Amino acid sequence: MRPPIASLVALLLLVAALTVIGLNGIHAGQVPQAVLNDEQQIAADTALSVRTAIDVEASTVRRTATTYPATSTTTPTTALKALTSARKTILGSALLDPHTGHLLATGGKPVPPTGADVLRAATRHQSIRPRLVTSGGTRQLLYFGRVTLPAQQEDANQDQYQASSRSQRQWLLVVCETLPALTTYGDGRTAAVLDANGTALATTARGTASPAAADRGLPTAAARAANGSGSDTDAAGSLLGATTGSLRTVAGWAQVASTTGPGDTDGLGLVVLTSRAVPVTTTPADYSRFALEAAGALAAVSLLLGLALYFLVQRPLLRLYLSAGRLSRGATEDEPTALEGLYRPVPVHGFGELALIGRALESLRRQLLGESGPETFPARRGPGYRALAVVGVLVVACWAVPMIFLVNRADTATAVPTAVLAAQQARTELAANRVRQSLDQSYTDLSEVAAGLPGLSRAAQTKLLRHTLADHKQYRSLYLLNRSGGITLRTGDTPLRTLVHVPDGGGITTVNTSGRIPAIAAYAQVRAVKGKALAAGVVLFGEIDVKALNSILPRPKLGSVWVTDDNNKVLAASVGYRAFQSLPDSGLTRLVRAAQGAPGTAGTATSAALRTSSGPSADAAAPLAQSGPTARLGWHVVTTEPAAALQVPAVQAEQRTMLAGILGLTLGTACLGWLHVVVIRPLRAVAVLVERLAGGDRRTVLHPVNHDEVGSVTRSLELIRQALAERDRTARSGHAAALSRSPRETTLQR
Repeated sequence: MRPPIASLVALLLLVAALTVIGLNGIHAGQVPQAVLNDEQQIAADTALSVRTAIDVEASTVRRTATTYPATSTTTPTTALKALTSARKTILGSALLDPHTGHLLATGGKPVPPTGADVLRAATRHQSIRPRLVTSGGTRQLLYFGRVTLPAQQEDANQDQYQASSRSQRQWLLVVCETLPALTTYGDGRTAAVLDANGTALATTARGTASPAAADRGLPTAAARAANGSGSDTDAAGSLLGATTGSLRTVAGWAQVASTTGPGDTDGLGLVVLTSRAVPVTTTPADYSRFALEAAGALAAVSLLLGLALYFLVQRPLLRLYLSAGRLSRGATEDEPTALEGLYRPVPVHGFGELALIGRALESLRRQLLGESGPETFPARRGPGYRALAVVGVLVVACWAVPMIFLVNRADTATAVPTAVLAAQQARTELAANRVRQSLDQSYTDLSEVAAGLPGLSRAAQTKLLRHTLADHKQYRSLYLLNRSGGITLRTGDTPLRTLVHVPDGGGITTVNTSGRIPAIAAYAQVRAVKGKALAAGVVLFGEIDVKALNSILPRPKLGSVWVTDDNNKVLAASVGYRAFQSLPDSGLTRLVRAAQGAPGTAGTATSAALRTSSGPSADAAAPLAQSGPTARLGWHVVTTEPAAALQVPAVQAEQRTMLAGILGLTLGTACLGWLHVVVIRPLRAVAVLVERLAGGDRRTVLHPVNHDEVGSVTRSLELIRQALAERDRTARSGHAAALSRSPRETTLQR
């Protein structure tokens, strides 16, 4: 009996203490932590775009050099021109002999020296990462690739090195380019790429940057923080800058480094810094007074319930336990002290079941003394202890329910501040840019392959397609389609679906509009060469694996992300989905329609704070692309982040208040339920049995179930039943009047 009552008081007091600790732990500074987190994630997303661009360019240079069809008669000048003529971003290029470092051919601006370590890596066939160099006072990137040539024929006129060469020769291709173009999202935001010393290598801004954003100490602080985390990680963080009037600069930094193992951007020491001025909060939130009031109310409730259960249940049950034991000893023992206990009336304490048991015990006491016979008790009247437990739950609920549903509620505007909503829109635009980069690169790679197919034999075409499929994991299938829609050559998996009417030109398209898996494909025309293998009208298709598209969507603290087609049907998502289903909320669909813009235009990004069944959320939609091969698709990227995941003081207060209410209601109900199981329910069963016993039922055996106070009362009643049953058997034996009285009654008369 004591553990449930003590646990109820102790646990409710613990919840009261946790309420004070939890709500006092909410600190609202001038800038909410959610704004700092969002700026950090924007910097990380921007760094990811820069890293992807560098990785793609390095991979393209290596692949172009590796697949160049050099012959034994190819000259360095011819090879360099063929390798770089189609690339518009190259500032300068060179071909080097990796063994001697001699310059074999140059093009464009002079290429800065590469260093002896690059030549050693080239001769050892090691992977050569891009290098950050200074040329003409500007910082540029060097990309490297190996050009393999067939072995030369040996003759007597060759020098010593050539005469000893019995294997393929190699040239080192060096390409000099500027840093990837930096795109900034979000009005008033500035983004910069820094080197390891904090010097800005490239800077861009969107809209009009606030004067508060021009904090010259931020680049140095960001570079220092990045250097402290190591040069080969993708660490990120946030900084607070200067305050100008009612605005304060919020900055985020992130390293341009690989997330999984060694990558092409490791060792460059590049850091992306983004900054934006946001309004400061002039009235910080303070929940300490409410926390003390709520905790005090719960402490009062716990003490009230504890005292009520002590005086109404615990103490009356203990007295009943003592009275039942006294009667059982008087019924079974012949000692004078035990017999005297039968003459003491049984006090009736409490109400409900305890009162019923007390009155029945008093009747049994008189029956043991022979003062009365079996007594019939009326039907129960009034509430029992079950009602007391229900009242206890209701008392706890009077404190918990307002905590869960009423107090400290954050409305939509408070739960999703304007700065957080703007950051969600900027991150959605960044997510759309990542998807666009991936699809554009798929189309570019496919176009390069299509350009190399004319004039090749069927075996050579198959080999090239297999090599492309192995190098580009985003494709699940590569196939050639003729003008009538028939597949003439295929590598990889069977296409999900093919087009019947083959399109002209090239780009990205969706092949199906229904089914279990979206069939997304890049396509490019294969130009005919007169007198060669392929005829006019052949199109190369690369079916893009939707899993590769899904894998680039998730980002920390961005929430759920979907890619929708022009009919607002889901094509890809960061969470589980069904192809071509509608968005999970009608508000998101309306948001996408608002971002579509006028017919024939790409539309603009938009955001809104929506309230769903699970609470308010920050939602945004952005068109996939304004230009390029994916612009005419009409696709959008949609994101939603629940306000519960944001570190906003109002939301944190709501969550912790609800948690305190749920804990209080759960623990209070559990302890009172425990009391009902171990005390109240057994008492109800004992009350029924003792009334039957007092009414003359001597056959029903009373089995104690628990080893507690109620079990002891049950054992005492069983002893009383046995004594009364023995006396009844003696009375029915038909002996003489002198013998009809039991020895116990004779002793009592004495």
